[in-house]
Amino acid sequence: MTLRVLIVVGIWPPEVGGPASHGPELGRFLLARGHDVRAVTSAGPHGPAPTGVPETTWRRDRPRLVRMATGTLTLAAAARWPDVVYSSGLYYKSTLAAAINRVPLVVKLTTDPAFERSRSLGLFHGDIAAFQQPHPGIAIGYLKHIRNALLSRAVQVLIPSRYLAELALGWGLAADRVTVVPNAAPPVGQLPSRDELRQRLGIDRPTFVFAGRLVAAKNLQLAISALARVPGARLILIGDGPERRRLQEVIARAGLHDRIALKSALPRGEVLEWLGAADAALLSSAWENFPHAAVEALAVGTPVVATAVGGVPEVIESGVNGILVPAGDDSGLAQAMRSVMTDAALAARLRDGAMATAGRYGAQRTYEAIERELVAAVRPDRDGD
Repeated sequence: MTLRVLIVVGIWPPEVGGPASHGPELGRFLLARGHDVRAVTSAGPHGPAPTGVPETTWRRDRPRLVRMATGTLTLAAAARWPDVVYSSGLYYKSTLAAAINRVPLVVKLTTDPAFERSRSLGLFHGDIAAFQQPHPGIAIGYLKHIRNALLSRAVQVLIPSRYLAELALGWGLAADRVTVVPNAAPPVGQLPSRDELRQRLGIDRPTFVFAGRLVAAKNLQLAISALARVPGARLILIGDGPERRRLQEVIARAGLHDRIALKSALPRGEVLEWLGAADAALLSSAWENFPHAAVEALAVGTPVVATAVGGVPEVIESGVNGILVPAGDDSGLAQAMRSVMTDAALAARLRDGAMATAGRYGAQRTYEAIERELVAAVRPDRDGD
């Protein structure tokens, strides 16, 4: 059964990161399987990069009301065409567009939308677990109601981690409409050896790498605090986001500018090279669903030192392909970093474990699972339209 699939995502190349890569990769997979695919996304001032997937965009750098109206109208028009809408972002707009056009909707849920909106509006300052508890605020109650109403319109909700799936079931979603589909590891190709990468990138000391969005949830201040406890180690921060200026200030106050390099966002191929050269990837997050950065590191055989939050323990097994420490524990994070640096046998075992477990997250398996859900979502009376 071939489908017309509209992919809706919040960001698109040349922007980088897991969400930006997911849409084009899934689109190319579906095209190769014979489906007709188009994408709708927002874009920066330079527009989208060519990916082989036809896309329609609107400018994200417009005034808020203009941006919201343009995005809603663009999506509503685009949703007249497909058999099914697949949304991995822009949930409010994609739900409205699918409802107006009476097209089935499949959602990839990467977070609690009500939690993220409450945080961005300054209505809530706790973590995602605390957010699930009853809250007296009218505004938060309204956002939770909207979240539940939107997700109730989805034929199927795909969630990368069991952790977030359990939260979603607590919102009242039916169990038969929730499917756990882990994020896919990126295609790596043939990378140079770790020693070659280290020489090319100028790495001459123990080095840890973070790659991802610079947002509050990543709690990179914890990583910086941990690094200060590990003499001789270096930290490479790769990414961009609203926390960038604050991190620059934290690094300056800590006097660690000679041991921390804050790079801008890089193309995925370059990120994989940095990860492949690192002693370990570092994730100090306060909250995670299923971090793309973790499977990217595993894909190049690099272990992950991380806080045991959200869905991270579903990917990283302490002592097998990384080391987990409690959330917010900078001394524990520092000790884990020192272990990777100083225990050669442990480091080698973790690298072997990283490469061995990466196979669990093959792209073929992930995208075939999504394809099955898209086919199942289309009503029989639409077949052959």
